Amino acid sequence: MAAFIPYGRQSITEADIAAVIDVLNSDFLTQGPVVPAFEEAVASSCGAKHGIAVNSATSALHIACMALGVGPGDSVWTSPLTFVASSNAALYCGADVDFVDVDERTYNMCPTKLAEKLDEAAAKGTLPKVIIPVHLTGQSCDMAAIYAAASRHGVRIIEDASHAIGGSYAGEPVGNCRFSDIAVFSFHPVKIVTTGEGGMAMTNDSKLAELMNLYRSHGVTRDADLLQSEDPGPWYYEQQHLGYNYRMTDINAALGLSQMSRLSEFIERRRAIASVYDRAFADFPVKTPWQHPDADSAWHLYVIRVDEQQAGQSHRAIFDTLRNAGIGVNLHYIPVYLQPYYRELGFKPGLCSNAEAYYSEAISIPMFPTMTAEQQERVIDAIGEAVAG
Repeated sequence: MAAFIPYGRQSITEADIAAVIDVLNSDFLTQGPVVPAFEEAVASSCGAKHGIAVNSATSALHIACMALGVGPGDSVWTSPLTFVASSNAALYCGADVDFVDVDERTYNMCPTKLAEKLDEAAAKGTLPKVIIPVHLTGQSCDMAAIYAAASRHGVRIIEDASHAIGGSYAGEPVGNCRFSDIAVFSFHPVKIVTTGEGGMAMTNDSKLAELMNLYRSHGVTRDADLLQSEDPGPWYYEQQHLGYNYRMTDINAALGLSQMSRLSEFIERRRAIASVYDRAFADFPVKTPWQHPDADSAWHLYVIRVDEQQAGQSHRAIFDTLRNAGIGVNLHYIPVYLQPYYRELGFKPGLCSNAEAYYSEAISIPMFPTMTAEQQERVIDAIGEAVAG
């Protein structure tokens, strides 16, 4: 049988390996000079003033919520089509969570539904403190419209841009925080750029950066400008907040810094693969990803939707057929509120009809920069056979 083709895969070069080895041979494995260099590289790439590197995007979302003062009695709204971390971060802070349905075409948070929900909440006195739009598959949400709706009610914004480093919106890089307080990237192995595990919070607000920097490291600082007591000696430090050990190591940062030198190459290759898929599936009974005219996707994922009537078989049967053919399809994502934990919080099916319709039809197919033409042709042929019944 032909080799299994995964839906995603990291691209590691000898230069990446050498960068990690250099750190292993250095005096610093954890908090050395490479973490700030990586932060500067990412901030420079996306046009943000500050980058705060952490050990995962989940940690970045958590400290972002903390920096914005999310706590018990507050509410945070996000998209149902995301990994559970987007909403869990609010729960970690003791806040409540709710969900805004997605746009039928982009699968991102729908600005119209958000505006309606915010107006209803304002009338009831139940506005959220923060909303977390998620840039699903690497395509930016319509952030100008989301910002307009949120700012009218004084609601803060965290962009979950875990899929979207290297993408752009309104001609500017995702992560520049033009329409948000904080944006978060993920560096998990299947993402655009990897550090093994890791994440980063971007912001243009110096105070938010200062708070997130503290929260990622136990709430402890040695910065003389921030100390509340006179410095009694070089050993002195202060815990000023209850924080966490969310720091990124120099080992992880070295890999990420090396990978950032190939960000444009990664994005160019992913866009080329997406174009081949678009052309190949033009006459298939599947729906290909629609792109918002103001967004240029990073193409972390390529998601098709299958028409069961036209294909003559079920979504599950098509999924299983592809897996059995060695095509590592996946599904991103199950609507968060359908998870058992969230059902125990009181959520029920029917909350977000567009998200549930998506879930019944979506299949993520292989998309990674080292994918060969032969592998892509195998994927296309397998999908053609599967949807032909």
